[in-house]
Amino acid sequence: MNTYRVYPNETDLARAAAEQFIALADKAIATRGQFNVALAGGSTPRATYTLLAEDEFAKSVEWPCIHVFWGDERCVPPDHLDSNYGMVRETLMDKVPLPHENIHRIRGELPPQQAAMSYHQELIQFLGINGRFDLILLGMGADGHTASLFPGTKALEERTRWVMENYIESLGSWRVTLTLTVVNAARQVIFLVSGAAKAETLARIRSGERLPAALVHPSSGQLTWLIDAKAAGQKK
Repeated sequence: MNTYRVYPNETDLARAAAEQFIALADKAIATRGQFNVALAGGSTPRATYTLLAEDEFAKSVEWPCIHVFWGDERCVPPDHLDSNYGMVRETLMDKVPLPHENIHRIRGELPPQQAAMSYHQELIQFLGINGRFDLILLGMGADGHTASLFPGTKALEERTRWVMENYIESLGSWRVTLTLTVVNAARQVIFLVSGAAKAETLARIRSGERLPAALVHPSSGQLTWLIDAKAAGQKK
């Protein structure tokens, strides 16, 4: 079952997401000794990472027990302006005591197929064949895509590999993305959605339209949507 939580604005949404991150990290570390999280790119998650780097939040996190992964990556070098890894490094990782060996980035500078296979193998080696992420953070595009699972693309159909290269014809570019196989195995998936431009798409998903984001249904985990009032279609 989906849980939808609506916040007055993007600032409150980001704070709620940061609080959820800390609570889930505490629980995972207490239970299993570490917290394995896959992060999202985009402007809405960026606000959450910025908060997590501030003393108010950062001091509450056992950073040596956190292992950071990514839900998707553009096929660019890590210092490129479009790199999801680069955005998280700038807003969060350079500001907190997260050990270098706990950072597991997608190597977007490699050829797409090689980058995807390399990351698939790393996930299998780290998590184990039946392993699960403790948390996957996701955003949603106005077309209903999430991670780099775009409408009509091949990665949506993948049921064996955990990671796949995906060509986005509308953008004329390659991405590397987690597949629904590993996303739907997570213990917790949280969508972060803000802005009036997402309201129509979110309404379509809530009415049952099977856009890519609507295909996220953890088989034995929790799914939560954190939404601001504009994305929820609420007017002042």
